[in-house]
Amino acid sequence: MSTEATPRINAPYLDQFQHRTVRILGKVRQLRGESATIDASGDIQVHLTRDSHLQLNHAVEIIGKVQADLSVRVMASTDFGPEGGIDFASVDAVVDATHRYHEIFYEKEQ
Repeated sequence: MSTEATPRINAPYLDQFQHRTVRILGKVRQLRGESATIDASGDIQVHLTRDSHLQLNHAVEIIGKVQADLSVRVMASTDFGPEGGIDFASVDAVVDATHRYHEIFYEKEQ
């Protein structure tokens, strides 16, 4: 069983997590075949799997690997229903706390 940390991030943190596995909670803004755009304090391009069943204007949690171009290759996704049911200001506060107190949640790469 893998014990790899999957820190919560949003768009402003993408460049700090290239080639790492992360968690992102965002709003589905666009679907285009095998890719999508989610809004997580900024737009993020995601590459979907066959098991990804996203819906427009729904909240979704993505677990995926950040690519060199700052897109995210989805490993797993969870639909949380219509985006109105999520307090995204609280989500951003959790992301902020995750990085402010990173030693609790993940190890920074040197």
